[in-house]
Amino acid sequence: MKKLNIIALVLVVFGIQFSFAQVKDENIGSEVVNIVKPYTPTISDAFKVKETPLLDDEDNQQKEVIQYNIFSFPVASTFTPAKGKAAGVDKIEKEKLYNNYATLGFGNYPTINAELFITQNLSRSNYVGGMLRHLSSQGGIKDLVLDDKFYNTSLDVTYGVRERDMSWNVDLGVKNQIYNWYGLPTETIFFDDPTIAGIDSKQTYNTIALGGKMSFKDGIFNDASMQFKRFSDGLDSGENRFFIKPNFDFDVMNQKIKADFVVDYVGGSFERMYDVDSELKYSTIIAGTKPSILYQQDDLSVQIGAGVYYATAKINGESDGKIFIYPNIKASYKLVGDILVAYAGAEGDLEQNSYADFVDQNPFVSPTMFIAPTDNKFDLYIGLKGKLANSVAFNVRASNKNQADRALFVSNGFDGTGTNTNGYAYGNSFGVVYDDLNTLGIFGELKADFSKNVTFGINGTYNNYSNDTQAEAWNLPQLKIGSTVDFDINEKWYAGANVFFVGERKDLISIQDDLTINPGTFTTTAITLDSYFDLNAHIGYKYNARLTAFLKGNNLANQQYNRWANFPVQGIQVLLGANYKFDF
Repeated sequence: MKKLNIIALVLVVFGIQFSFAQVKDENIGSEVVNIVKPYTPTISDAFKVKETPLLDDEDNQQKEVIQYNIFSFPVASTFTPAKGKAAGVDKIEKEKLYNNYATLGFGNYPTINAELFITQNLSRSNYVGGMLRHLSSQGGIKDLVLDDKFYNTSLDVTYGVRERDMSWNVDLGVKNQIYNWYGLPTETIFFDDPTIAGIDSKQTYNTIALGGKMSFKDGIFNDASMQFKRFSDGLDSGENRFFIKPNFDFDVMNQKIKADFVVDYVGGSFERMYDVDSELKYSTIIAGTKPSILYQQDDLSVQIGAGVYYATAKINGESDGKIFIYPNIKASYKLVGDILVAYAGAEGDLEQNSYADFVDQNPFVSPTMFIAPTDNKFDLYIGLKGKLANSVAFNVRASNKNQADRALFVSNGFDGTGTNTNGYAYGNSFGVVYDDLNTLGIFGELKADFSKNVTFGINGTYNNYSNDTQAEAWNLPQLKIGSTVDFDINEKWYAGANVFFVGERKDLISIQDDLTINPGTFTTTAITLDSYFDLNAHIGYKYNARLTAFLKGNNLANQQYNRWANFPVQGIQVLLGANYKFDF
């Protein structure tokens, strides 16, 4: 009975609770919660547990040492792993390099071009080499009355030693050149047939040079070069030149010191002067040094120095000596690593001129010139170079160059008196005049490697000249532009092209007042030579690693331009030839 009462009581309480819950659930209201700030959870500081806890148990005993014994026994296995095999890689066949080659080509006008290069190692450090070159043409330019053939043959031999600490070589070279003063001014001067037939326009140049160079890897003495050259022509002119140029390079307090020294002598004689039948003798000795110190820090590089020279010149027994001092300052700063570099400088130098150098620039000069050095007082420049992309590089520069006694080529006049009957005395040769010249120039260059097979380059120069005594900067163009492109068509074929443009030039020529009278009166007047461009191209076929055939074309636009006044060039020139590489 008592148990029944307890059960009944529990049921009553449960029922009351259930009824309250029903009422509460039916009246669930709503409540607005305002968030004062966003919830920002934090992590409480953690306490590092010590690696070795403290034990206060007095009954703590030392650990019992337990020894483990392993009983090993062999297990028979029938598993055999397969051997690994390296993945195959397609190897590119390495191109074989040959030490020697021979080239031979034939072209119109008729032209012959030949080269032979040979080098041989005599031991691990000794070697010998030689180069034979020949280029000739039988002429054939239209509307000429004088012979225009030319020959150019040279042989260079060298013997050298390459060792760990030093290297040196001795060079011997000989060269023979034949040119003709074919630029007879028939459009402005009347020449009768007997006069033309009596003109011997042939000129021969002969060169023999002996020199050498040595260099060291350690020590303050860096390298030195020296040469003796004998230059002569077919009209009994002769010139000797000797120079020695040692260079020193060493460090002082982590700064690099460099000093270049030079002793340069040139002396020679001509059988006569142009207007006077009297021998002309000349000589010049230049001795000097150009020390500098190089400072580098981070992206800045500065070279500071100066050049000091003493020169003594003698012409027909009259001598004069003078000291020259020049700046030698260069600076560059990497604005963006190697991508963009700014540079500037102020440099000067005393330039030795010679008969041989003038012939290299203009083979139609007369052997009657005054030879004197050029005083390059200063060349101030500022520029920017870098990369427009990984394969495209550029360089731009602005400069102001001031020169005293700058040599300028100018046409020789013709007076008709017959006092000089040599083959160059009919207005068909060039002499030099000296003048103080200031040049403001802008230069730009762009080079691109579009791929491993295609390369492209273009450059241009614009110069503005101002003279002191001469009316013009004779035969100096204001604008010059050149461009080249080379590409490999495939493994066998390759091709390339280059084009250059030369702007107008000024020159002086003699004009006969009455072309029907000879001799007569002549006046000298300035003329403007037309600008010109020249297009050249080549294509080649590699038959194998040794043999290559090529086809070259020059002046493909067939421009009948004058490189010098009254000296037209050949028209379209085509040369077909082959190159063969070999070893002994």
